[in-house]
Amino acid sequence: MAAGVDGGVKEATASQAYLEGKAVNDTRALIAELCRHFYNLGWVSGTGGSITIKVHDDSIPKPHQLVIMSPSGVQKERMEPEDMYVLSHTGEVLAAPSPKPYPNKPPKCSDCGPLFMKAYEMRDAGAVIHSHGIESCLVTMLNPLAKEFRITHMEMIKGIKGHGYYDELVIPIIENTSYEYELTESLAKAIEAYPKTTAVLVRNHGIYVWGDSWISAKTQSECYHYLFDAAIKLHQLGLDWSTPNHGPIHSPRSLRIAGDSNLSVKARKVNGEIDPFPRCIVLDIEGTTTPISFVTEVLFPYARDNVERHLSKTFDTPETQADIKLLRSQVESDLEQGVAGAVPIPEDNAVKEEVIAALVTNVEAMIKADRKITALKELQGHIWHTGYENNELKGMVFDDVPEALEKWHALGIKVYIYSSGSRLAQRLIFGHTNHGDLRKYLSGFFDTTVGNKRETHSYVEISASLGVDKPSDILFVTDVFQEATAAKAAGLEVIISIRPGNAPLPENHGLKTISSFSEI
Repeated sequence: MAAGVDGGVKEATASQAYLEGKAVNDTRALIAELCRHFYNLGWVSGTGGSITIKVHDDSIPKPHQLVIMSPSGVQKERMEPEDMYVLSHTGEVLAAPSPKPYPNKPPKCSDCGPLFMKAYEMRDAGAVIHSHGIESCLVTMLNPLAKEFRITHMEMIKGIKGHGYYDELVIPIIENTSYEYELTESLAKAIEAYPKTTAVLVRNHGIYVWGDSWISAKTQSECYHYLFDAAIKLHQLGLDWSTPNHGPIHSPRSLRIAGDSNLSVKARKVNGEIDPFPRCIVLDIEGTTTPISFVTEVLFPYARDNVERHLSKTFDTPETQADIKLLRSQVESDLEQGVAGAVPIPEDNAVKEEVIAALVTNVEAMIKADRKITALKELQGHIWHTGYENNELKGMVFDDVPEALEKWHALGIKVYIYSSGSRLAQRLIFGHTNHGDLRKYLSGFFDTTVGNKRETHSYVEISASLGVDKPSDILFVTDVFQEATAAKAAGLEVIISIRPGNAPLPENHGLKTISSFSEI
């Protein structure tokens, strides 16, 4: 947008006539109505919580639309439209409410203001809701060490943008502070680290939820609170909300096989000492659960051969546009660093075919170099999704994998996947295998958004998010020596998978090896 036009928009939205116009007043009235509704739900009691909505006006570009925000420290259920603050898109206060007579306190702009503006800035949100609902507070206390809330196989997950029934919903948890504005940096980091999330939990405090519109934010808030309440009630019943079948929560020291009350599986004894089963098992895919040849000879060629077809058919969809945005950013970085094979991508206003041709060239170079980067993995996952839906692809796992997954599941051991492929790609492989859908045995998926698989920090993050008492409660199985040493440095137990086609290990590596999951 030209500078003159930008200035004209700013001047128009700041004019007294616009501030008193229908679009602004309708949004003020809507927030007052929602505050009363949310008070009855218990989300904004005791003056807590807050709501902010962008003024929807087709004549104003979305980035420049005004923000209406409820004040802080006031009784939300008694609010009137004139009690709202009006802010510019940069957070500048354009209109403030007048003080009410004693004993009312003078309203002040919400302490959540900086956090709301981060959601608008980083996610192009249309509305943000901050709830103090008791469910959103208690759910962060179920495991005080967990950095994430995870739940799967619940119908209401479908109400969260970008999620379906079979998906694992993951919400980051940040630590509370004395003042809400002090949460701004940690909230921004969580938004950046979890590109798929539409919410951030604050431990012992509440939740921030955003959406493209006030309807989206409200709908998702209702679904989140439902899921939190479900997790709390399942916890009270001794059931695990984070696993597909929501079976009993087991102690790792003394476990019973599901369905057999007479069979007890005890912790093993080695040299007279207790050797407990791991609480969690984290599995690599390529060379561990799945032949390397399947990835190199089936998946990669399929993605490479279908890049142009996929981009051409889906070019204007939000999903593909998001993929293109990621690829643009990666290619710009590659060009600056002189990465071989990188070519400039024309601007959005260029001919579509020219943009696609440049994208295909870059993607082919990335695949050829076997680069483990998010931009490539996201696009590949979406291409493979089409392949699986059209029955052009079928996932492949070693024959010993299904039996082992079923056994560990029966023992109450949670199993996770950690792969350089996207979470979508991981779910597709295990959802369409030569042994059927194996996702019911898996509790979650990690990809490179948690970190590079050869860096110790990545396994520290996984340990923190799984909420184990100590890292050694986790067993990591991989075929890559560098990944094994990184995990071991983080305190995890490690086993190297020896499969046909895997790279040879260094001599005297000192790590335990297996050739079948039946040995675990």
